[in-house]
Amino acid sequence: MGDAYDATIKRIKVQGGDKSTLGMGALMWVCHAERPLKVDELCHALAVELGSTDFNPHNVPSISTLVSCCQGLIAVDKEASTVRLIHFTLKEYLCARPDMFGSHHSIMAETCLTYLNSEKVNALSTDPSPLIFDTPFLKYCSLYWGAHAKRGFSNRVRSLTLALLQGYDSHISARSLLAQIGYFSHWRQGMSFQFTGLHCASLFGIEEAVVALIGMESYGINEGDVWGNTPLAWAAERGHEGVVKILLGQAEVNPDKADNDGYTPLVHAASGGYEGVVKLLIERGEVNPDKPDYEGQTPLHRAARSGHEGVVKALLERGEVNPDRANIYGHTPLSQAARGGYEGVVKVLLERGEVDPNRLDIHGRTPLLKAASCGHEGIVKALLEQRGVDPDRPDNDGQTPLRGAVQGGYEGVVKVLLERGEVSPDRPNIYDQTPLSQAARDGHEGIVEVLLEQDGVNPDKPDYEGQTPLHRAARSGHEGVVKVLLERGEVNPDRPDNGGRTPLQSAAWGGHEGVVKVLLERGEVNPDRPDIHGRTPLLKAASCGHESIVKALREQRGVDPDRPDNDGQTPPARRSGWA
Repeated sequence: MGDAYDATIKRIKVQGGDKSTLGMGALMWVCHAERPLKVDELCHALAVELGSTDFNPHNVPSISTLVSCCQGLIAVDKEASTVRLIHFTLKEYLCARPDMFGSHHSIMAETCLTYLNSEKVNALSTDPSPLIFDTPFLKYCSLYWGAHAKRGFSNRVRSLTLALLQGYDSHISARSLLAQIGYFSHWRQGMSFQFTGLHCASLFGIEEAVVALIGMESYGINEGDVWGNTPLAWAAERGHEGVVKILLGQAEVNPDKADNDGYTPLVHAASGGYEGVVKLLIERGEVNPDKPDYEGQTPLHRAARSGHEGVVKALLERGEVNPDRANIYGHTPLSQAARGGYEGVVKVLLERGEVDPNRLDIHGRTPLLKAASCGHEGIVKALLEQRGVDPDRPDNDGQTPLRGAVQGGYEGVVKVLLERGEVSPDRPNIYDQTPLSQAARDGHEGIVEVLLEQDGVNPDKPDYEGQTPLHRAARSGHEGVVKVLLERGEVNPDRPDNGGRTPLQSAAWGGHEGVVKVLLERGEVNPDRPDIHGRTPLLKAASCGHESIVKALREQRGVDPDRPDNDGQTPPARRSGWA
């Protein structure tokens, strides 16, 4: 393939003139763009004249011209309206030859910045919804010029960067950038829009631009944007360690300034798992490493809930940090790490004697219940080893760790919990539903079998509606579970619930033909038994149009095909869509 690509590249170059320039330019953009380019984005990118102060729409080539100039090495994905290389091996080929396009990131950054600094783009309104149909390259340039500039910061790129960033908060690309990273949705009409060039340079992590902008008296290093984010906060959130060092080196910087939601730069860095940035910030005496935000979440909470073990360790080295502090919902770092499945973080926290492994949140849920409900078997085992942990403690709704594991279908966790003698395998919740009833309803056949092996489990125990595990499995159509339950002699296959509905009626109503046939094989099941409204399984199947079930029931001895309910409705009168 390499020889074939060599020959094709040679043909592109020998075309000469504009064709060669367009062909190689298109390959560069398609190969090295930060995301797949739309057709009109690529065409506009190649129309930009470097060094020009305005954009000339007459330079925009057609996509057919570009495909021709590339000698078939690019293709248009018609469904997505994007341009792609013809094969993944072509990208490998081009990336293995970094000098083929010269300093491509510098060229691409200069192209984006020239476009953004053009008179055409500068003339656009900064209204939240500008009509930018004739500037399709705007979105890409706004979001990615910094990524290219950071990797190719030439003198020309520097000049264009500073030209854009001076007065950046009144430029349309600022709105476009923030809209694409999810911030602009928080802005409302009438709000003062504040997002300076220093904020932008810090967001992208362009150290040279940050240094240059700090030297300009018009930029306040502690100035918050419209959401209260300082340049340091943006750099910390994105993990730009070099920019953080530069900003912390300024005597007047406030390293602990919170935004409008109470998030400090340390919170941003801890949330992202940027260990180097976290260490730089906590080395500053002015930074409070245990400062809560509006939800009561500290940097340790943020790091633990995202599984950033290195950050957790760095924060716990500070004596001021409370490793067991609860937020306004009662969630501790341990409970958040347990729910997220971050076993390493859980073990680090459990090594701290101050951490209560059985602490409840406002809903009465323990870390063990959260780990079990999410199927984190390793964390369940680690928590069960802790002194004081109650393996059967229910929350405010009566949900136990066992029931949480059953509900999620986590058979391994169920087995681990049942190995503990303190766990009751038949404990009901506030609705009198047992773990077996839950497993039967959800069709977790393996868990049903495990629970039925436990001493003390009543396989025919009704809940608050009078529904047994068999009812729950039948109404949900879980044929395998129904068969397992029917193997138990204690299970009554024709037991009615509080509404007089039998498992057969529930299955017939739901259209579960396999379950109906399994139940009809049992001699104890009355195929014509009515509920409290006088409705038989046949009438329920007919009313829902389950033709095959109707046929199966009509074949049963003792079934009255014309039996009316309490309102006088008969199966034929209630039928829907079957003949």
